[in-house]
Amino acid sequence: MLVSLRDSGCLLDIRYATADNLTGKPIYTRPVAMLLPQAERKLRMAVAMAAQLGYRIKVFDAFRPLEAQWALWNAVSDKRFVSDPRHGGVHPRGAAVDLTLVDASGAELPMGAGFDEISARAAHGCLEISPGAQRNRAVLLGLMTAAGWGHYHLEWWHYELPDARAYPPLSASAVPDGPM
Repeated sequence: MLVSLRDSGCLLDIRYATADNLTGKPIYTRPVAMLLPQAERKLRMAVAMAAQLGYRIKVFDAFRPLEAQWALWNAVSDKRFVSDPRHGGVHPRGAAVDLTLVDASGAELPMGAGFDEISARAAHGCLEISPGAQRNRAVLLGLMTAAGWGHYHLEWWHYELPDARAYPPLSASAVPDGPM
């Protein structure tokens, strides 16, 4: 069962419900963010730790129905940046989240590359970004790792449960209150 992130303490900016994403058109019909309960608990832990440092967490995406995974698969030419929906991926399992850090006013911290940027600059450890962006990525990585999340080395924004693939992929029908 998936749980909503509406009351998780995160800011929500569900990009795939808007045209502000790498496909240039909405993929979701409404801005919903959901995770497996164990993932939601780990996210709350990261939110609490971020707050102690004066930051908040903004979520761009969480559970992604298999139908939406297909839309992204078809839109992205570099397949290292999107999981093959035939194998499920981790977002369709409710076990992954895409996010960033924001300051107390809600402004996103510079990360050196945009969310869903398909480039080498998006990778953790990229030295072609400013020292400030490197620091911000390191803070985010530290918070998420301390809260029990794993990361994907090519995307500074992507975090997943270490055992994410142990859960089954889900379709849009798994969303309470109707499909996304």
